Amino acid sequence: MDNLTNILTIKDLLSRHGFTFSKALGQNFLINPSVCPRMAEFCGAQKGVGVIEVGPGFGVLTHELCKLADKVVSIELDKRLMPVLKETMAEHSNFKVINEDILKIDLHKLIEDEFKGMRVVVCANLPYYITSPVIMKLLEEKLDIEAITVMVQKEAALRLCAKVGTRDSSAITVAVNYYSEPKLLFHVSSGSFMPAPKVDSAVIRLDISGKPRVKCKNEKMFFRVVKAAFSQRRKTVLNSISSGMGIAKVDVESALADSSISLNSRAEQLTLEDFSKIADSLYDRGK
Repeated sequence: MDNLTNILTIKDLLSRHGFTFSKALGQNFLINPSVCPRMAEFCGAQKGVGVIEVGPGFGVLTHELCKLADKVVSIELDKRLMPVLKETMAEHSNFKVINEDILKIDLHKLIEDEFKGMRVVVCANLPYYITSPVIMKLLEEKLDIEAITVMVQKEAALRLCAKVGTRDSSAITVAVNYYSEPKLLFHVSSGSFMPAPKVDSAVIRLDISGKPRVKCKNEKMFFRVVKAAFSQRRKTVLNSISSGMGIAKVDVESALADSSISLNSRAEQLTLEDFSKIADSLYDRGK
């Protein structure tokens, strides 16, 4: 079905299916016709590629993905959208929708069952309230995917794509950079949605690394250190790591000394390599 960004088409679908937008699910559907074709192209949808989409809504982005990719599997939590998608996506034989929660579904099994012999990418217009959990699930599960292209709140995009070791970086910045190479692609104004959110959005792409972008002896320890360091970002890493991990200051001081990191450093000043050195030193000390 064409014209899925047309307000009259949307209102007709809403009326016929008795659908109302859910604030709890963060539903804001795109009405800017230029956004989804760009997302579909940037995400890497093409012949030989399968796409996992999260939250298809009425199928605006899905429609564009199906034009380019060999197969598109959309994961939609809201069962009320099932009959809507059956109508709007009727012309696409390479489309499948699964009525599940992205945070609970077994994505390894989904990829194995649905995309044999294909390269796989993820593309989604993510509801703001689940941006971080979804991105971290996709990264932490170490799926056989090449890239994650998502539209998120502009503020989140800037944080996710910030350079580690700068003022805008955070724990999730470090995590994203550990697993991938992030890039901000383009901005999307709030007026591009119905209903219009109060903030602007941006589309980012995370190119998945074949292996972590920094070596560490124990991944769990690495992320414990990162989480603790940013838990009290106004404090020095000496204090935040000590209190956040329940480790004596003298041990953290030694780890920082081993890593040639100043005791007065703050989390936002540390690089991936810095975090790895601290984690390795604490791991060697059995902490």
